[in-house]
Amino acid sequence: MSATETAIASAEAHSAHNYHPLPVVVASAEGAWMTDVEGRRYLDLLAGYSALNFGHGNRRLIDAAKAQLERVTLTSRAFHHDRFADFCTELAALCGMEMVLPMNTGAEAVETAVKTARKWGYRVKGVPDGMAKIIVASDNFHGRTTTIISFSTDPEARADYGPYTPGFEIVPYGDLTALREAMTENTVAVLIEPIQGEAGVLVPPAGYLPGVRELTRERNVLFIADEIQSGLGRTGKTFALEHEGVVPDMYVLGKALGGGVVPVSAVVSSADILGVFKPGEHGSTFGGNPLACAVALEVIAMLRTGEHQERAAELGDHLHRELGLLAGGGAVETVRGRGLWAGVDIAPALGTGREISERLMQERVLVKDTHGSTIRIAPPLVISKEDLDWGLDRLRTVLSA
Repeated sequence: MSATETAIASAEAHSAHNYHPLPVVVASAEGAWMTDVEGRRYLDLLAGYSALNFGHGNRRLIDAAKAQLERVTLTSRAFHHDRFADFCTELAALCGMEMVLPMNTGAEAVETAVKTARKWGYRVKGVPDGMAKIIVASDNFHGRTTTIISFSTDPEARADYGPYTPGFEIVPYGDLTALREAMTENTVAVLIEPIQGEAGVLVPPAGYLPGVRELTRERNVLFIADEIQSGLGRTGKTFALEHEGVVPDMYVLGKALGGGVVPVSAVVSSADILGVFKPGEHGSTFGGNPLACAVALEVIAMLRTGEHQERAAELGDHLHRELGLLAGGGAVETVRGRGLWAGVDIAPALGTGREISERLMQERVLVKDTHGSTIRIAPPLVISKEDLDWGLDRLRTVLSA
């Protein structure tokens, strides 16, 4: 067997089959390119679901990690360390907020946001104990813990994991009327993705997000924005909500915050909201560790210049113009997205999203499918226009075959 076949066979034999990866085995990567165990190079148009916004092996991030590795990597939160205060201060400033609660993974951050909203609801809003409700949107993807999948509408994510956690109400994404009707005196938060990534890069109707902000403010309900995929430069702004001039009560961040080097996530909010926690009521051994803080501080410094956001906006306009030319020609039904992020619905007659992804892999381009015939395109923000065009040419080749 080839090196690729051997590695995949071993993985299949000794790991749980909870993923269905494309049959490529990556050995090294740099920038927007990955090289497999056979020495073949592939253009990465997925960027780790936005975890690699700054590309593979970004020199600034690797250097920051190496320097911290030589000093201290973990203290637990039993002690202070000298990178923690700067991380919290700088991330709060980037978000225009006051306080940060650091965790590790995106799902942990969403769980933290849920706990924060409930505690705030009981201690500040005065909701009766055990009665707090959080409203979420259909087709959401916020993670895979038992609580989070309890409010998923995706059968694959939800099936066979019950009994499910109560306290959530699901309304259609983009429907302000349904949201208004779902609110009660016991509603403590609305948890929304400004753009739904896993659902196929769904952008809500214009005015929806400002409407959510207005409704939540009127009803004394927290607006929680899950910007784990959409935030930190992906859409051409630091946060996707900025496109409509909206500031939430709470940001949930992850993925790109760790620069593709280490898992880093955080909930960022006001002192009034995050101030509900007292010592011992929530935590994480690795949350806010020195290595994570060092890398995230470099990510924040890179975002402060605005150059990555500008690049995502400019290349994003180009990406959507080119993809728009494919729409309506029979091969592509719909293109959605914002910035360097697109969901492309392939005509079912041409194949499933998985089949199109496999054909693109043969052309040395890596994307990933979701929900039938949709493929997602989300290259690292550092990709060159020439490389992006090369990848789009490969897509045209596959679609015209």
